[in-house]
Amino acid sequence: MIAIIDYGVGNLFSLTGSLDYLNIDNTITGDYNMIRRADRIILPGVGAFPDACEMLQRHDLVKIIQEEAKNGKAILGICLGMQLLFERSYEYGSTPGLGLIPGEVCPLTDDLPGGLKVPHIGWNRLEFTKENPLFQNSREGDYVYYVHSYYAKHCEESTIAVSEYGIDITAAVCRGNVYGTQFHPEKSGEAGLNILKAFASL
Repeated sequence: MIAIIDYGVGNLFSLTGSLDYLNIDNTITGDYNMIRRADRIILPGVGAFPDACEMLQRHDLVKIIQEEAKNGKAILGICLGMQLLFERSYEYGSTPGLGLIPGEVCPLTDDLPGGLKVPHIGWNRLEFTKENPLFQNSREGDYVYYVHSYYAKHCEESTIAVSEYGIDITAAVCRGNVYGTQFHPEKSGEAGLNILKAFASL
């Protein structure tokens, strides 16, 4: 069973809809016992990094996520959920993250060439930088769907895929049992379903 962590931030129903379509057992929960009993964890997220951190702390979920990661449970962060896995974000100041993956989250506007819009919204190709079981059902060049204004940097050792949008944007990361996708698998059609299916088999 996959526990989708509910902390008041995230598009949970499209995610559960995708998992239900794949016949993958899942539940939306913020309960410690349910999270501990789950085989895997998904950390979703939509919105601003500082607000999401505050909500995680308010719901007392930081410790359980860090503990389960340390215990070796497979965790997948999606979009803002991926950004929360990093050490720090510079969205509206400087805010510490969960510290599960080395690196930081920085504004796209600082690095994009002129003429490219922020937020970055749309479909972009995946380019694999490392072999990884998260992509066991995927193909190089699969298109995935993005909606974001910030991206992960200084995380080359953990980066397993990028997408080109004027620059190479960190598309997916992995450090041990902790995974993240900047794009939304639940909004990426068959390519996204293949990634969710792979995560459920880890």
